[in-house]
Amino acid sequence: MKLKFKIRHIVLAAVNTVALVSALVMTAVGGSMAKSQKYNHAASEWGGKKGNYTQMSCFFSGDAGFSTESVNGVRSTILEELKTASVVPEEGKTLVPDAWSAPLGSCQAISDTNSRIETEVTAVGGDFFLFRDFELLDGVYFNKDDLMQDGAVIDRSLAWALYGSDKISGMNMYINGVQFYIAGVIDLPETKPEKECAGKTPRAYISYDMAYSVLGGISKKSKTGGTLAGDMVTDNDMPGVQVPERFTKITCYECIIPSPVDSFASNTVKKVFGDQYKGKISIVNNTERFAPKKRAKAYKKLSSSVVRKDGIAYPYWENASRIVEYKLTRLYHIRKMVMFIPALTLLWIGFRLICLWRRKKPKVKKYLGRKIDREWHKFRGLFRRKKKQEES
Repeated sequence: MKLKFKIRHIVLAAVNTVALVSALVMTAVGGSMAKSQKYNHAASEWGGKKGNYTQMSCFFSGDAGFSTESVNGVRSTILEELKTASVVPEEGKTLVPDAWSAPLGSCQAISDTNSRIETEVTAVGGDFFLFRDFELLDGVYFNKDDLMQDGAVIDRSLAWALYGSDKISGMNMYINGVQFYIAGVIDLPETKPEKECAGKTPRAYISYDMAYSVLGGISKKSKTGGTLAGDMVTDNDMPGVQVPERFTKITCYECIIPSPVDSFASNTVKKVFGDQYKGKISIVNNTERFAPKKRAKAYKKLSSSVVRKDGIAYPYWENASRIVEYKLTRLYHIRKMVMFIPALTLLWIGFRLICLWRRKKPKVKKYLGRKIDREWHKFRGLFRRKKKQEES
């Protein structure tokens, strides 16, 4: 039997094919964009096969008052919530890795060869480098367990500006006159959003223990000859000027939380911070932020996500992720609209099938009835012959 297709059927099939292919392409592009923002995938890197983990990030305004002294309380509350949910840490293992950081601003970096350049310095604490997708080119990351906290991790552009190479781990550098050893050198951001947000200024990451010295411009190893005086640091070059011995401000707090049930991590973090930082905090679920369903639903709030009025200065990696969020929100919303075409086509086919069934119902019933009767008679005949054979 030769099938005959009308022009409208061919057009409808072509339109649906284009719509489905477009949706698949947008899904692939969106998945690639989300995957490129590696810093949001720390939970899967940490959890592996150990279970369900969720990465959460909290960003604070400058006047929020969240500090390193607040971290232990936050961590304890999270562990209590996990204990209530029957999730307890294994002996000798970290259940909730966390990290915190804050920008120190632009500082002058100098090498032993007297090369100097302005660099953006960030104070970091906890397992900071666990949450970053940095590519280590040389050396190692410093960590909270190091006996001396005077290590610095710098990016490739700063390494080349200071020593003309990116293989310089172990060498000295001075930030605002404070001596550091270069623990490691990392590569520059790779993705376009990260490059746009990071800018061209070199970057360095130092511990919180050394941040106060950099802000004061002096320390025991400083070229300016400062001295420690009780809980305050006095700069010999600026008599009468004192700066706090410790830097405690946090503008970014991150953690990875086991999630025994859906939304456990989000609800726990919101409960921990409560109303104390209302209007001064932005909480992000990094693990779920790029999910297609969530991004498609966020289209109605797209303008509010672009224009921020909370006074929070986000680090470049978060700004890059927000750019990707914006693009994915639009992309998945377009995909949602495109998928209306196949959906409407299926409804139309279903409607036509129902109409066809109603028209053909009497004939179908009559045909099926005859078929059933024929089979029934065959069965009865077979049964009777078998019974006669048994009797004989």
